[in-house]
Amino acid sequence: MVETRLPTDPNELTELLESIPNGPAVFLLWPSDGGPYLARTNVLRRRLMRLLEAKDGVSRNLSLRGTAERLEYHLAGSKLESRFLHLELARQYLGADYRKEIRLRLPPYVKLLLANEFARTQVALRLSNATRSLYVGPFRNRATAAQFEAAFLDLFQLRRCQEDLTPSPSHPGCIYGEMGRCLRPCQQLVGVEEYRSEAARVAEFLRTGGRSLLSSASGERERLSAAMDFEGAARAHQRVQKIEEVLGWRDEMARDVEELHAVAIVPSAHAETIELGWLRGGHWQGFRSLDFITADDGRAVSLDSRLREMAASIADRPAASTTERMEHLAVLSRWFYSSWCDGELLMVDDWGKIPWRKLVNAVSRVAGAQRKSRQSTGS
Repeated sequence: MVETRLPTDPNELTELLESIPNGPAVFLLWPSDGGPYLARTNVLRRRLMRLLEAKDGVSRNLSLRGTAERLEYHLAGSKLESRFLHLELARQYLGADYRKEIRLRLPPYVKLLLANEFARTQVALRLSNATRSLYVGPFRNRATAAQFEAAFLDLFQLRRCQEDLTPSPSHPGCIYGEMGRCLRPCQQLVGVEEYRSEAARVAEFLRTGGRSLLSSASGERERLSAAMDFEGAARAHQRVQKIEEVLGWRDEMARDVEELHAVAIVPSAHAETIELGWLRGGHWQGFRSLDFITADDGRAVSLDSRLREMAASIADRPAASTTERMEHLAVLSRWFYSSWCDGELLMVDDWGKIPWRKLVNAVSRVAGAQRKSRQSTGS
């Protein structure tokens, strides 16, 4: 973080601005009284010159010259790092409406409400610890979340209605019950325990990323094939294909939030360094810098061993609140699903089995791209 007072003399101000790096950063311009102006930019020097230049006549551009007295800026090596910095500073200085001020939109999740006697799913924008629920996400947008929800429900007989059920033989039911796609608890065709058993199958499917259903269907196909029941094996094969098709509707980051692990590999503001952002159990653990150094005796330090050591130091530290967790996942998913993603995100299915070779290769690619970018810009 760099903090400086803005001189009133125009020549001194120009000299100061020309000494500021022209790279990605988050900055605050403080007036003599009141709250700061907070913004992020990819070209810090140019943005500040535009905000603090003298205006002749009427201009549509915002000018803070004569108002701002102090400048504070934080350099960032990537768009992901700058967005996390932006969020952190907005929480500190922008008041209760900071999320609206920085236009932070929460991503959607598919929620399985297990606390409900007759469990059901819905697309939700908020995580909650108040009820016993399972969340899968974050998704790219509400449409892809709803598409995945509809697709995986075709594999089960869970209800799709959103009402609080009062089961009765006189209940009119719905089209899904008539098509055999619902156990019809509303009409008391099944009891609470039988319905809970189906809900447990759905929960296991979501927790394992579909592996629970896929492995049983694949096993059934192999068993029927070995028994020379080719018609049954063909039906089982169609079932496997259907499950794989459903899993294909799931967005890349969408997992059970409690098992959501990933490593973000992004450029750094410092030369010969990259930043690794760690997500464990759906909780953002922050960035760790990785510089490319050699040992004191001149030997190269194994990148693989350094990554393993760094990962071992990442404790399962929950966010301070559910709100912070939602916001962290919003920042990370927005960056990853965007067209301006300037790094790589390695999804990790099991924290104890991080794919080290893939991680090393990703680090090498990002570091190589960063060197080329610095060489082309002369920085």
